[in-house]
Amino acid sequence: MRFEGKVYRPWPEAESVLIQVTVGCSINTCTFCSMFRDKTFRIRELDDIFQDIDAARRYYPKVESMFLVDGNVLVIPTEKLLKILEKITDTFPEIQNIAMYAGFNDLRRKSVDELKALKAAGLSMVYTGLESGNPVIIERINKRGMNRERMLEGMAKAREAGVRVLASFIFGLGGRERSKEHIEETTRLVNEMRPDEIAPMALAIQPGTEMEEEVRRGEFLMPSPLQVLEEEKYLLENLGDFPCYYWGDHGNNISPMRGMLPQARDAFLERVNFHIANNPVTKKEVIETYSW
Repeated sequence: MRFEGKVYRPWPEAESVLIQVTVGCSINTCTFCSMFRDKTFRIRELDDIFQDIDAARRYYPKVESMFLVDGNVLVIPTEKLLKILEKITDTFPEIQNIAMYAGFNDLRRKSVDELKALKAAGLSMVYTGLESGNPVIIERINKRGMNRERMLEGMAKAREAGVRVLASFIFGLGGRERSKEHIEETTRLVNEMRPDEIAPMALAIQPGTEMEEEVRRGEFLMPSPLQVLEEEKYLLENLGDFPCYYWGDHGNNISPMRGMLPQARDAFLERVNFHIANNPVTKKEVIETYSW
């Protein structure tokens, strides 16, 4: 199997076999992200992808979960993506889950029938970057072409097609000054979307990004650990009662935890409140996290 450049996958996919079908990200403008800055986006040739799938079959005696990288895999034309999925399921008849990165705009641009066909061909879940529900923050992080209405449209199509969606977002992305607006509007948007899973993570400044420069120039004020914990508390207190798996165990989170909501809500809130009251990190002025 061949990979170009650094390869990233979500932490819930730690046990999945990776196959690279795109190189880079079709957006690649977000000020907080450096994952694909060294790559020019392109879709790999089918023959190369198929060779890697065959190589994975020779290497792994059993594969039940596979994650397709790099960014925005769902941007691939449906006909080509169907061929990739069919090759995977033919090569790995034991496969149970196939997931990929996708933007809400990628979901929005597919028809419901296309998404249903992809699901029937083996697509289990897409990982999407919600980031924030606040339009000022979305504009400031330069998530090109994204707004609240497009996120809701993409989510609605995925739900109608039966494709599971994991939405990730970032505690602290509003900085010190917009923490309240960020978490209130993000929670409101999540409640409207009702994604199958959510993965909130604490803000980490990535080296070489525009956000790093904004921090250096004093244009973006990093949130405090207490603000990040209070954002998580607000989220848990105000999420609706829809079923949703909570991946709150990212390595940068102050109070790592995961489980099914709403069943685990009270236990999660108890844990967050314990950290707010007792964790010495809350006395610090600026959150300290690690780059991805």
